[in-house]
Amino acid sequence: MKSVLKQIIERNKLDEKKLFRSRKAELENSSTTDERRNFLKKTALGGIAMTGMMGLAIEDTIAQTTSKVSRMSAPSELKITDMRYALTNVMGGTAIIKIETNQGIYGLGEVRDAADVRYALFLKSRILGKNPCNVEKIFKSIKQFGGPARQAGGVCAVEMALWDICGKAYNVPAWQLLGGRYRDKVRLYADTPEASSPEEQKRLIDFRVNEQGYTWLKMDVSIGELKGKPGTVVNGKFWENDKGVLAQWGDRRNMMSYGNTMHPFTQIQITEKGLEELQQVVEDVRNMVGYEIPISTDHYGHFDLNNGIRLAKALDKYRLAWFEDMVPWQYNEQWRTITDAIETPTTTGEDIYLLKDFLPLIHNRAVDIIHPDLASSGGLLETKRIADYAEEYGIAMAMHQAGTPVSFMANVHCAAATQNFLALEHHSVDVPWWESLVKTVGGFKMIDKGFATVPLTAPGLGIELDEEVVKAHLHPSDKTFFKSTDEWNELRSHDRTYS
Repeated sequence: MKSVLKQIIERNKLDEKKLFRSRKAELENSSTTDERRNFLKKTALGGIAMTGMMGLAIEDTIAQTTSKVSRMSAPSELKITDMRYALTNVMGGTAIIKIETNQGIYGLGEVRDAADVRYALFLKSRILGKNPCNVEKIFKSIKQFGGPARQAGGVCAVEMALWDICGKAYNVPAWQLLGGRYRDKVRLYADTPEASSPEEQKRLIDFRVNEQGYTWLKMDVSIGELKGKPGTVVNGKFWENDKGVLAQWGDRRNMMSYGNTMHPFTQIQITEKGLEELQQVVEDVRNMVGYEIPISTDHYGHFDLNNGIRLAKALDKYRLAWFEDMVPWQYNEQWRTITDAIETPTTTGEDIYLLKDFLPLIHNRAVDIIHPDLASSGGLLETKRIADYAEEYGIAMAMHQAGTPVSFMANVHCAAATQNFLALEHHSVDVPWWESLVKTVGGFKMIDKGFATVPLTAPGLGIELDEEVVKAHLHPSDKTFFKSTDEWNELRSHDRTYS
């Protein structure tokens, strides 16, 4: 019996030596995050392996590790302990959230650009104590608190952060948890820079393409270009603001303003002269860019599908990549009418929340391309589900993104894991400090010549915050930095949605 016990002990020591060598190699690997290193150092099994290598008997090893080492649990025993935020100055106020756990591993998420961080804080009491690796289970319990566009910001921020934690806990990139990757780099699209003269715009476009390396561009074809040009718009004067502008982004103080009125209800029309002017705008850019590079279009103005079709037909000959958000996404029958009437591909979706509201567009083939914003559509897994469903109907996916590097990298992982992906928007190309908000794990280059790098080994989203840079670029309205949010800890309602 003693001989058998001795054999077991010797075998255990050999196993522990192997484990020690494996963990030592991971600790010394430059791509291993600080969180992962702390996790490896603090786990009980790691402690046993370390002391076993010091020649202690297994009984002494167990006694030492259990009495002096704070034993951290396996991923299956992770628990959410806190949620905090920092409000960055990206896009006029975009919040990064941090979800913390009982093992020192944390996850980063982002509340969609210009959305209130309270959309996320509201969820804190509903996720505390839960295992963050049960991502879908938690998502299903909180998705009822999201809605279209920025109302989904909190749910999506939490979902992003959970995948970040899960990837770190299992030491794999987020794309691996979504089923694997189709590509090692993700194509980006960027706005064509505007300038005061054609010569300056040509110089800026050359810089965008030849120096920055972008292979897909996007431009606005707005009736704002017709300001001050008589005879180009019918009924526009009625809708102008006090500065004589048709302000597309609305006025929170006036819900009946032009920007807050859905497209079919303004009765603005573009005249033939107006169409000629907009044709010239597109022709100038197409001549500068050439025909090798796709040019997408957006932000036309708030007018109905009839004028949308007239505009699209006038621009069909320039072979644009797509017409985006010509009418609100809710009008899927109108989208089908537009798509059937024109040659240029159509797209919408940046404000749609969850697969269920993409279904009518997909089932009816009402658009040629779906265009979700992962920070509104439901996060990584839901967006992949949306893309996979669209793929079954022969519909491609481009991705809208206008946030910090946190949501950017969440999009990169989702795009890498999705077959029918086209291109991902990068909205902060010309913001010099934007990339510096984070450090990549292992030092990979986040953006390289118009493509995002898919991190092949870095766990989770593959980034960590550069706290000093984030602190330097907080929004003026809230200079706090991951302060306590204990006032959001208490659950005050019964959330079940059925009786």
